[in-house]
This record gives sequence, C-alpha cells and structure tokens, in this order.
Amino acid sequence: METTASVHTTTVASLSEANRSNILQYLYHHGISSRAQIAKALGLTPAAITKITARLIEAGALEETGDIEGRKNRRSIGLSLDATRFHVVGVKFARSLVQIGVFDLAGALLGLDNLPPVTDGTIGETIRDIHRRVNLLLDRDPRIVAIGMAVPGPYLREVGRIAVVSGMQGWRKVNFITEFTHAFRVPVFVEHDARAGALAHYLFDRESGGDLAYYLVGEGVGLGVIDHGRLFNGAIGAATEIGHVSIDVDGRLCDCGNRGCLERYCSTPAIHAMLVEDGQVVPDAAAMSHTQACRALFAKAHDGDERALAMVRSVGRYVGYGCVTIMNAFNPRRVVIGDIVAEAGEPMLREVRRTVADRAIPELVDSTEILLSGLDADAAVAGAAAVAVTQFLERPSLFFDVSGAS
Repeated sequence: METTASVHTTTVASLSEANRSNILQYLYHHGISSRAQIAKALGLTPAAITKITARLIEAGALEETGDIEGRKNRRSIGLSLDATRFHVVGVKFARSLVQIGVFDLAGALLGLDNLPPVTDGTIGETIRDIHRRVNLLLDRDPRIVAIGMAVPGPYLREVGRIAVVSGMQGWRKVNFITEFTHAFRVPVFVEHDARAGALAHYLFDRESGGDLAYYLVGEGVGLGVIDHGRLFNGAIGAATEIGHVSIDVDGRLCDCGNRGCLERYCSTPAIHAMLVEDGQVVPDAAAMSHTQACRALFAKAHDGDERALAMVRSVGRYVGYGCVTIMNAFNPRRVVIGDIVAEAGEPMLREVRRTVADRAIPELVDSTEILLSGLDADAAVAGAAAVAVTQFLERPSLFFDVSGAS
C-alpha cells in the first residue's frame, strides 16, 4: 500500500522534473534568455528559477552566456541550452531500408549511414549490424546522449512489437524493446515512424507550429499528428494508422486483412507493381528495388515524359484521398507529405491539392496548408533523432544528475 508520505514524495519529484523540463524546453525553443524571462513565461518565482537553473548548470545541462539586455534596460545574465553540445543517434527502420544518422539537438545532420538492403531472411543480420554500428558511433562520439528509433506501424508501444508490416512480415517477430533497450550505454527510445516524423517537423522546422500532420508516403503509408504541441498516440500507441484506412471496401487485399487500404495504391511497393505491370514507362523496373523504380519514374516525370506524369498524377490522387481523410479526422493547420513518394515533387503535389479542393469541406481546404517536407534529412531518420531529443527535453533526470533541484 502506498503511504501518504510516498505519494507526496512522488508528487514533489514529478513537479520538480516538470519544472526542469519546462525550462529546458523554453530555452530550446526560444534561445538565450534571462532567468527573469523564463520565470515570467513559466509562471515560476525568481527564487525557484534561480535554484533550478543553478542545479542544471552544475549538472552540465545549461550554461551562462554572459550579459544580455533585460527589462527596463537592465543587464541580465543569459542562459542557454547549447544544441551543438549534445548529439543523438537516429535509426530509421523501413521494410527494406535501415538508416543510421547522428544529429545535434537542433536536428542538424552530422552523419548518415545506409545499411545494406533488408530482406525477410536478413533481418537478424541487420539487427546485429545495427548493434555493431551504433556501438562504434558511441565509442567515437562521447557527446551522444540518447538513441531514437523510428519503426513502421502500427507499432504496439507497450509490447515493443509491430502489429503488421505489409510485404515484410519478418519484422513482426522483432521485439524492439528486448533487442535494443539495454543494448547501449545511453537510453534508447522507440516510436512509430510517422509519429517520429511529426516530432521532427515540430522540433526542427520552426515554421511548422503546434498543430500539424506528418503524412509519410514511402514503403508504407503512415501518419503522425501533433495537436497543440502534443503527439496523438491512442490507447496502445497505434493511433493514426491511415495506411490501413480503406478507400475501396471491395479493393485490393492488404496484409492487415482489410481490403482497399490506402497503402495498396500509393506506397512505393504499389507504385513499383504498377510500373512492372505497365512495362513501358520504366522498362527495367522489375530488376529494381521499390525505391529505385519510383525514383526512375519521378525522374522521367520531371523530364516531362507524359506517361510518367500521368502515373505521378494518379499516385497524387490517392495521396490526396488520404489528405481528405486527415483533414476531416484531425483538422491540422498543416499537412506535410514526406518520405520517398514526396520526391515526385510539384506534379504530384498539384494533383494532391486538386483532389483535396474537389473532395474536402471548403472551410477545411481554406484553413489547411498542404506541402512537401522541407527537412534536410529524411523525416523518418530525423524523426528517430527527434524522439531522442524529445525525451532529453522532457525527462532531464535520465541524462543528468539533478538530485536536489526543485
């Protein structure tokens, strides 16, 4: 039975962690600030801010930057969370593709490594390769403080397993918590790839705002939604699975057991199958990977090939159907389309917007911006890094000795 004293202790500790987190997040988003500015913004007393920041400085989380101009032209000492001082590793798992990137806290890409293509038969070898490569990175870079992983969905967060992976069911046998949580000297955090992508845009793209949907269209189709600065998860972490929303109840059979799922019409495997069946637009498509075939199609479309453009527009219509569902279900201010299919560029985006204009509620059309991802790195691997950065900001006691801070 939990005693009143233990409840009080837990409550105080939770409040202390929340205060530390709020300060870190404020400095992360606003840059160098004085203690008075932080106190006013967070509604804490100057004495509390002084005590907490002193402990965070002592722990190495913050640093003083010298004099800055304060209220009424008074000089104040600035505080800073130096984003370049700490690094994180991001690992992106797609069906046949794994990428490992190193980033700073602001999302700047410091290095990217593509692993060999994955098949059902090589998943175990790929996992061992990840262990080896990440440990090498940790040995070489002492500034790495956390590892984030982005995996295909639906990802059952509490269980650590993917519920279904179309076309690559071997990934369902992997328990990511068991494989990776205690495998390295720094904490590891795992998230659904599209939700990770949403975090990447929220943290690393300052114009994205606090209400956005990241629409991943690659080897699978996924969605991550940020609502008023918070990630939408669902009861077991499997929310926003738009790739398995049916757009044709009598349509193509999907590995999830449903028919007409969106990802059966606009994912890279679906586009690849369309190219192989066509046999003309990309004649060598059958000998290519999904990604190679799609990029060959997009290159021809960019060069003005009419048949390629027609295929891109067809894909864009299906991507647009997904946008209509996103807008009706979640009403984000911004829908950001990312991953491999986004490389189709403006021809596809025009068709997406045309489809949305034809099918969505006019008020939603007028109030929703639809655009392609502008992140320097692939949003899923950047998103994996963003998962780690989010934990760094929200749970500072995992990374620093802050005992005694209020």
